[in-house]
Order: sequence, then C-alpha cells, then structure tokens
Amino acid sequence: MTLKVALLTLSFQLPGCHSLKDKRRRLKPLRDKFGSRPHIAVSETDFQDQWGRGAWQFVVIGDNLRFIDSECGRIEDACHQLDAYVVDRRREYLL
Repeated sequence: MTLKVALLTLSFQLPGCHSLKDKRRRLKPLRDKFGSRPHIAVSETDFQDQWGRGAWQFVVIGDNLRFIDSECGRIEDACHQLDAYVVDRRREYLL
C-alpha cells in the first residue's frame, strides 16, 4: 500500500489582535482539534512574530485521496469557527 500525502497551507489575518498571546489563543483550536490525530501534523510556519498574521501548515497522510480531501475539508471548515480570516489557502499533493 502506498500512502498519499497532502500539504494544506492556510494564511490568516487576525483583525484587532493586540499580542502574540492573543494570536495563539485565536488559532489554538486548530491545533487542539487536529494536532492529536495520528494522520495529521500541524505547524505554525510563518509570521510567528506578527500579531495580525498567521500561517499554518497541515500534513495529512492517508491511503486514498478521498480520505485526504475529506480531512483537508474538515480543517478548512473549522477555520470558520475562528476569530480570524483565511486570506490564502493552498493544497499540494505528494502522491
């Protein structure tokens, strides 16, 4: 069996954010919800020192693209619950 991998990159705008602590509080639900799943890795990858911006990457591993796309969709849907706006999203596949 060959595993498939997707890299989902999400960039956020956080209006009214006044500290790094506030920024991480707003985005923490993504790590809490998806970071504990064995087939997903989560990392803050850019804008670590900027209050009003954020970029996170999710690596999703599975044995078929339908499963991977479903998990990426769940991550993107969860972003609607955040106090932040997704300003850019990219999915890359490593087949």
